[in-house]
Amino acid sequence: MSPDATPEDVARVVARVEGVGGEAFVSTGVVRTIIGLVGDIDSFHHLNLRTLPGVADVHRISDPYKLVSRQHHPDRSTVWVGPAGHQVPIGPGTFTLIAGPCAVETAEQTIETARMARSAGATILRGGAFKPRTSPYAFQGLGVAGLRILSSAREATGLPIVTEVVDARDVPVVAEHADMLQIGTRNMANFGLLQAVGEAGKPVLFKRGMTATIEEWLMAAEYIAQRGNLDVVLCERGIRTFEPATRNTLDISAVPVVQAASHLPVIVDPSHAAGRRDLVVPLSRAAIAVGADGVIVDVHPDPETALCDGPQALRGVELRELARAVRRLPPMVGRADAAGQVRA
Repeated sequence: MSPDATPEDVARVVARVEGVGGEAFVSTGVVRTIIGLVGDIDSFHHLNLRTLPGVADVHRISDPYKLVSRQHHPDRSTVWVGPAGHQVPIGPGTFTLIAGPCAVETAEQTIETARMARSAGATILRGGAFKPRTSPYAFQGLGVAGLRILSSAREATGLPIVTEVVDARDVPVVAEHADMLQIGTRNMANFGLLQAVGEAGKPVLFKRGMTATIEEWLMAAEYIAQRGNLDVVLCERGIRTFEPATRNTLDISAVPVVQAASHLPVIVDPSHAAGRRDLVVPLSRAAIAVGADGVIVDVHPDPETALCDGPQALRGVELRELARAVRRLPPMVGRADAAGQVRA
């Protein structure tokens, strides 16, 4: 309340809150009075308390995202990805490498890339069958044919697959082939799609929107959780800033900030954050050091001919360097290799 609030102003607020079934606890200080509200927060929103005489400001204390918040789930969660008998963990205590081609182009390219990823220590294969692109003339992916290729790569390598879904109508067919559904940055606020993947019964890899705040990101994740699916892995993939030296700006601080606020696992995508091959390994090291639960990177056997994001795809020396980092650094921060924790 404002310093000049009258007892009548205070009583009016208390009555308004109690009128919707809430409780109002009045604490009177030397300079001003504070009223603590307990009850259904959604019902308080309609009271327009800021407009009442004597009210200086209204602050929310509890998190608006109830299901993904650590306030209601203090222990951090582990999400298991893969078919029964070969489930890979993403969560506290382990470090998970997800790698593969940004886009599925051919069966040969995808299976070769999957083997490269597995040799580097990856335990989950990424690959895009449906590709949302800035230009309508860019390669949009192979669609269902790409999903079949990814299924073949899983059979050839044993790696569970994660692939993006861009339309709610495609959720059933993508869920039929994939072990994990990815929501990309452009669809973070596509709430109909979020509800659809929440009902699909598969784990979800959920990327942060390029202009989204952390609270907006977690509120969007709540749409998935609200449909009964708490198997959500958050992915920091860089945000759009004024700096043009990199494709996006990797918000490395988002990892510990989100881990303090939410029980969901958090991984980092250094490939899309940087857009440059030479920065992927350094940013992966930073992700490990800051406590990320994993990284997801682009790999391609011939980046110069890649139909999508070739400049950021790893191969050869860079891929071997990433493999060394993933093998050596996680134990230094108390994490085990996810490959050794596969659940049968």
